[in-house]
Amino acid sequence: MPVLNKMMIIGNEGEDISDLLEDEEPAKTDDSEEKPSSAPATKDVEKEKIATPTDVPSAASDTPQSAFISPRAKKLAKKEALNTNQLSGSGPQGRIIERDVEEALSNRTKMTPLAKRMASEEGLQAQGVGSGLAGKTRSTDFVPLPNKEYGIDYEEKKISNMRKLIGRSMHASLQNSAQLTHHLGADARRILAIRKRVKAAMETETLSTNITLNDLVCFAVVKTLKKFPNVNTHFLGDSIRYFNKVHLALAVDTDRGLMVPVVRNADDLSITGLSNQLKEVANACRKGGINPDILAAEAGTFTVSNLGNYGLEMFTPIINLPQSAILGVNNITPRPKDLGDGVYAFVPYIGLSLTYDHRALDGGEATRFLKQIAIEIENLEIDF
Repeated sequence: MPVLNKMMIIGNEGEDISDLLEDEEPAKTDDSEEKPSSAPATKDVEKEKIATPTDVPSAASDTPQSAFISPRAKKLAKKEALNTNQLSGSGPQGRIIERDVEEALSNRTKMTPLAKRMASEEGLQAQGVGSGLAGKTRSTDFVPLPNKEYGIDYEEKKISNMRKLIGRSMHASLQNSAQLTHHLGADARRILAIRKRVKAAMETETLSTNITLNDLVCFAVVKTLKKFPNVNTHFLGDSIRYFNKVHLALAVDTDRGLMVPVVRNADDLSITGLSNQLKEVANACRKGGINPDILAAEAGTFTVSNLGNYGLEMFTPIINLPQSAILGVNNITPRPKDLGDGVYAFVPYIGLSLTYDHRALDGGEATRFLKQIAIEIENLEIDF
């Protein structure tokens, strides 16, 4: 060891020795110009131990800050579940000592015993004033620490204008109407048989229009709306607008979001005409060439939303105000049915979900309307 350098410091416990640790000009040896000696530091002032230059990492070391903490400070920090990584030490060479931990604890919100244990065992941290007595942090006030391995594991994106419009429309619909949904199943054997005939006719090229199950359901809906004029309406608050014609709206899923185009005068169309019109407006929505006039909610008198292709057995569609009702079409599921004479069998049922505005329609009328749709589906007759 170079001569004239301090070897140890003797004093009372807790005594301030920072003045004695200031760098001094070391005595020069023959090679002192090339290799200046390092000033030794104490390892633990509180315990009055002698330190050698290898006991304490230098300030320029890459060792984490948690290594620069005295045993007493570390013990207190662990007991109080205090994260010391962000503390600035006031001890020798920036070491964290007990009074640094005590100062940090005095500025931190108080914790219940359970909260302290959770913070210590699970690595949790409190945010702001706690919800306990006198602002104490309770176990329910904790938020998890950021994941150090993965960092930020999410991405925020601005929503599109289309998404904003859809959201506002749906929210306004629920806020400004008294909506209720009835669910019913219809025997789907008839429309499945018609669909089978359509496929066969398409193969033999005797039919050019691919009539889908959704087309058949919409055709049954149009027929039912003519029998229930109170459903083919707009509720306007102080009045109800009754329509002589059926302007059928169809919910279409597109890359830009949900669109609801309208086929006007749908009650004047045959099944092939309705099928062609529904496909035309749906394709126009997906390609971005739809006429905005037929997208307005006021343009339609009733809406059909078909989610059967997604496997849904039941859902609650939201009314496209000011229309009085909307029909949700679900998937086809086998269900037991009494075929008569004590014979039971599983038959395919298509789920129907009718949401209606109770301000415009009573429950009884809405139920009869939904039941009539099922009857029309079960007894549909199509010529093509």
